[in-house]
Amino acid sequence: MVALPEALQTSGADTDQEHAPVNAVPTADTSPQQIAERTRAFVQEYVFPVEREIVVDGRPMDDALRTELQKAAREAGVFGPLSPVAYGGLGLDTRALAYVLEAAGASLIGPIALNASAPDDGNIHLLAHLANAEQAQRYLAPLARGEVRSSIAMAEPPPGAGSDPAMLRTTAEKVDGGWRINGAKHFTTGADGAAFTICIAATSGGTTMFLVDQDNPGLTVGRRMPTLDHSAPGGHCEVTFNDCFVPDDAVLGAVGSGLEYAQVRMAPSRVTFCMTWLGLAVRAHAMSAERIVGRKAFGIPVADHGMAQAHVADNEIDIAAARALIHSTAAVIDEHGAVSGAARHAASITKTFVSEAVWRVLDRAVQLYGGLGVCEDELVARFLVEARGFRIYEGPSEVLRWSIARRVLRAYR
Repeated sequence: MVALPEALQTSGADTDQEHAPVNAVPTADTSPQQIAERTRAFVQEYVFPVEREIVVDGRPMDDALRTELQKAAREAGVFGPLSPVAYGGLGLDTRALAYVLEAAGASLIGPIALNASAPDDGNIHLLAHLANAEQAQRYLAPLARGEVRSSIAMAEPPPGAGSDPAMLRTTAEKVDGGWRINGAKHFTTGADGAAFTICIAATSGGTTMFLVDQDNPGLTVGRRMPTLDHSAPGGHCEVTFNDCFVPDDAVLGAVGSGLEYAQVRMAPSRVTFCMTWLGLAVRAHAMSAERIVGRKAFGIPVADHGMAQAHVADNEIDIAAARALIHSTAAVIDEHGAVSGAARHAASITKTFVSEAVWRVLDRAVQLYGGLGVCEDELVARFLVEARGFRIYEGPSEVLRWSIARRVLRAYR
């Protein structure tokens, strides 16, 4: 397991979710490894054939294709690995997810096909722990079943909140019968075509989460931001809340507890990101190894050159270390709870290391491909470009290192 400072090993354990667990350990005849193997076969049979159209040729990942892939995933018995069983999912715990999502991540659109991609993965987890019965029926159920998509609006244009939630400028004012939200957001993943958005806004006495239907006249989805990554359904959008009225029952959880609730989502979301991106790194590693075995340079296979072998070895080391951290942190989350100090610390370590390790593996894969590795009609080139945001999304590496150090040093001050 991740080595934790003694002060963090039980820190926050008493803040575990009050709700009953929504994930379940697989039964003997559906072990994580068996589900992962089915997922791997499903991705190869159904996802790989359309992957190039999305990743290289620029075909939009629209809801028609998403629905088609998810229908196939459901028939293959691999749909909804993190959705509660009550809503048609597999309800896997975090340790089981580590196997399954790595298999799904072999393709950039594999997690989408399984209904396990951001931001829906984190929103399913958040709603499963916070939504009341009515909200669960209205928002969680269709989201977990893959009938709709969602988004979460947190990041704001400067000088608003980015990595520092204290800079939040979007506000929600209490009015008769509800709340009025005003503010601008950006990098709102999946907003174009989402059924609803979870908006995080500053309220009197703290920060609050609101469920906002996408047809609310006070909510405007602006342009899709032209980011390096293109495979996310609904893109990364600019969103504006202009005198956006929502009723009192739109509050998710308790008023003023929004940042605390964000922790429910944060650690699992960071680690599931790591699982899926590791899957892509594993695939790129295999693709580059196969290429250098079959290509000669200076009279011998490229695979027989020492420098090429060094890249292969370093990739293998990074993948093994990343996988070990992911499985270790998954155990911490399952044993201590997603909001525990131990889970937050382990997830920060894992996200920092894995995002950097995945980048190194993909960069080496491009290098081993040679000149073709920088051609955007080669999958390894697109993998590298798409992965660049992983070192920023869900916490930039620099901010996570700062938070890791603060937690460690706190015990010595």
